[in-house]
Amino acid sequence: MRIGLHVSISGGIEKTPLTAMKLGCECFQMFARPPQGGFITVMSEEKTQEFRDNLKKSGINNFYIHAPYFINFASIDNRIFYGGIKAIREDLELGSALGAKYLMTHLGSAKEREEKDAIKKVAEGIEKVLDEYKGTTKLLIENSAGAGKIMGDAFEEINAIIKKVKNKDLAGICFDTAHAFESGYDFRTPESAESVFENIEETIGINAIKLIHINESMTDLGSHKDRHANIGKGKIGESFFRRLMRDERFKDIDCILETPVEGEEEDMRKMKEYRIINSK
Repeated sequence: MRIGLHVSISGGIEKTPLTAMKLGCECFQMFARPPQGGFITVMSEEKTQEFRDNLKKSGINNFYIHAPYFINFASIDNRIFYGGIKAIREDLELGSALGAKYLMTHLGSAKEREEKDAIKKVAEGIEKVLDEYKGTTKLLIENSAGAGKIMGDAFEEINAIIKKVKNKDLAGICFDTAHAFESGYDFRTPESAESVFENIEETIGINAIKLIHINESMTDLGSHKDRHANIGKGKIGESFFRRLMRDERFKDIDCILETPVEGEEEDMRKMKEYRIINSK
């Protein structure tokens, strides 16, 4: 289990591995473009090679790309629907050029669509993204907090989408602890947490989890409000994260913290400490 942070690309994507190394990351996550909208970062051959060289210097083997927030595969607006397909495909291609293991994306909001129609449309969008894709970076669906009619808040719904996508470049899910809690999955006791994992096993399967976002929630269970807190300063409770670090089912899965920047390095230190203590 490697532990890392979401790292800013403001100093240039090519320098991101060195930034991650200085922060003490064992793996890292980044955006490939402004998350709220905008064009993908154009990487020359020289900048691409510089990134790869810096990745070697950093000693970090695994890194991940987070898709922009404007993606909406359930939209009735073709401009938004096909714009999201184009953006994800671009991010996957860049990820392949740089050597990213996975790219994770949110699915968007159904709004005007009924659930069955929205599930079908989202699966169609993912299929179009991956059609004739030859890259090495695989795609993950990230579970959501479920505000309004946001897709992907229930594992049953994610399972229904995955079943409709035949392309194996959809590798599984990125499991976000805060989003799950905010959508109604309770981790506050060992018993309730195990019930959540049993639900995951019965729907998508534990093996579908390929990456974990270790996030504490600022908002209450079932709030459907996506607000992250630093570890131990939210509503889930620090004991869950201690248990997560020693769970044998996740020992080979990388973990990324997306907690508030002020305190994120301390959060990462805690997770490493729990992992070391629990491995003895």
